[in-house]
Amino acid sequence: MQQAEFDGRGSLIRWTETTGDEPARVYVHGLGAASAVYHAHIAARPELAGRRSLFVDLPGHGISDRPEHFGYTLEDHADALAAALDEARVARAELIAHSMGGAVAIVLARRRPDLVSRLVLTEANLDPYPPDTAGKSGIASYEEDAYVDGGHARVLDRIGPLWAATMRLAGPRALHRTATGLARGSCPTMRDILEDLPIDRVYLQGALSGEIPGRQALESAGVRVVTVPGAGHNIMFDNPDAFAAVVAGAA
Repeated sequence: MQQAEFDGRGSLIRWTETTGDEPARVYVHGLGAASAVYHAHIAARPELAGRRSLFVDLPGHGISDRPEHFGYTLEDHADALAAALDEARVARAELIAHSMGGAVAIVLARRRPDLVSRLVLTEANLDPYPPDTAGKSGIASYEEDAYVDGGHARVLDRIGPLWAATMRLAGPRALHRTATGLARGSCPTMRDILEDLPIDRVYLQGALSGEIPGRQALESAGVRVVTVPGAGHNIMFDNPDAFAAVVAGAA
């Protein structure tokens, strides 16, 4: 396990990694998740083996610290992720990022273009106030204190055992601030940033989730949109063969 300070007050963002060739692949989880849980089985596949792989838990999640003074906006998370990559001496990495983590990865690519050479986004949030698709948790519908004082337990009871297994590792206040920061989005929006980035960009959409809004505009901007059959929001679990092929650049 590796770690780096991210807030100037001693709080640490942590990750695990495997050794291998550069450029590194950096796996970033979604809201209430953890990177290794969602992606280690993908990185271990033969077609992806041999590359350095980092599984980073964003602040407030998994094995990283969850300071109460931290803002947990998309920009805050992106800066913390940059601190981890700087400490790990990673440059021009491929970021494989899921859901909320995809929004963070997009913001990072704009703020620190030296760190990112390719984005593989799995149903990433591209717009503020996302619709009720894409694994919406309902966290942002609570006021912060109400979420901490009982809403968190209610959400864990409602979302099902898979998501709850990692969400219960997240700090409730950090989780709420992250969810509300995701609902606010970034300025420019994540969609606008993604369309303007001068790097290789792939967007994976599960066929069971329906069509991605604005697909034609994304493709016109050079974003390759891949619809994955038999998959919903968690494409890496639902169709790991197709997911790994896209990460490897073979599909």
